Amino acid sequence: MDPDKIPAKPASRPDKVSMWRHIQMFREDIFSSQPAKLYRAWMAEFRTPFFRSYMINQPDLIKLVLKDRPDDFPKSRVVQESLETLLGNSVFVTNGDMWKRQRRIIDPAFEGGRLKETFPAMLACGEEVVQRMQAQVGNGAEIEVEAHTAHAAADVIFRTLFSIPISDDIATEVFAQFRDYQRTQPLLNLASFLPLPKWMPRFRNKETTKTSGAIRDLIRQITAQRAGEIAAGTAPDDLATKIMTTADPETGEKFGTEEMIDQVAIFFLAGHETSASALAWSLYLLAFDPASQDRLHAEVMEVIGDKTPDFAMVNKLKFTKAVFRETMRLYPPVPGMIRSNLKPEHFRDRDVRPGCQVLLSPWHLHRHERLWERPDHFDPDRWTTDNGKQCMREAYIPFSAGPRVCTGSGFAMIEGPLLLAMMVRAFRFELIEGREPVPVAHLTLRAKDGIWLRLVPRDAGS
Repeated sequence: MDPDKIPAKPASRPDKVSMWRHIQMFREDIFSSQPAKLYRAWMAEFRTPFFRSYMINQPDLIKLVLKDRPDDFPKSRVVQESLETLLGNSVFVTNGDMWKRQRRIIDPAFEGGRLKETFPAMLACGEEVVQRMQAQVGNGAEIEVEAHTAHAAADVIFRTLFSIPISDDIATEVFAQFRDYQRTQPLLNLASFLPLPKWMPRFRNKETTKTSGAIRDLIRQITAQRAGEIAAGTAPDDLATKIMTTADPETGEKFGTEEMIDQVAIFFLAGHETSASALAWSLYLLAFDPASQDRLHAEVMEVIGDKTPDFAMVNKLKFTKAVFRETMRLYPPVPGMIRSNLKPEHFRDRDVRPGCQVLLSPWHLHRHERLWERPDHFDPDRWTTDNGKQCMREAYIPFSAGPRVCTGSGFAMIEGPLLLAMMVRAFRFELIEGREPVPVAHLTLRAKDGIWLRLVPRDAGS
């Protein structure tokens, strides 16, 4: 591979364009609507007649917002208004006391030995995704891998949350509806930035709203069934049961039906969409860099061989985890986050009045030219360097950071490397000339026309 060649990255726009042209480009593709200087700027201000927003890339400002004073920088209403038809008042969009109460109920489900308990479900999904690929491809077949990683990630969520495989009728329908929702829901709804009164219509995409309602109705069926099983004492000991039976230690309250629907919606959205994105881009990067793919395969054969993986084995897949971590640097599943400031702030040389939008962009931060060495290059070994270790602490936020760090981050760092190892053990992945993926920001980072790769089945033990 050419050492100067970099993996897929959208071209940047010219530094100066009109506001209306910027908005038009933003609606078409967020990444290519941004100038190249954002990859080296510590902060950027965007002004309109209606609002101001500030993108921050400076590590100490990011630490201030996410870790030091998170209560002063709550989730922006932009996020809630963009996603409320699906997520309602889920833990992803709430703030303050409501959010703290929700986390007190949810967090225990992901503590202690829960990761080890969910491992068999992850393993079953890994075995099934390999079998599906083997059944659908011949030697040298070309396939769109995002479809397979999305199916596998959805299967993991249903098995770990509700103890049902994706072959279950309701699970299959939820997966299909989420796929449609993701295609029609943008990362940001520009109208949400405007300070409109609550009574004014938001002119949301009709198809997105319809799909949101269908998803919530399906989740309501699963949740109601589980509530009945809990009442009868027949519920399986899975994540849903744990969350639905956990009382807030401060108030004694449990989640009601509608609130549980909100939480299941975000568990599925966050756990399925983000894992699917990270896995698909990992496969692309391994195809892009055959030497790293050979190295990962060699590690998998040394640690696992032709045996069935167990939990302890995954912890020994050091290079596999480094590849997955590097993938989330180059292609962060959630490419942008938005906060609002409650108090007057002074960021660098600017006064930031209350109510402004504070943008954190893992996409730009993870590729920042003044922080990372060779920021656009795929280098799984960077995490062993002094620069990589420092950036890991200060400039790497694929799961956010601070009190609002993703509850399922530990879950993802087992699921991702496990499924990646199982797929690379079974297949060699190769690029297809003329089909380079184009990163675009939907709800998660996906490829505009999918990620197409050539799969070559490996001989047993090779």
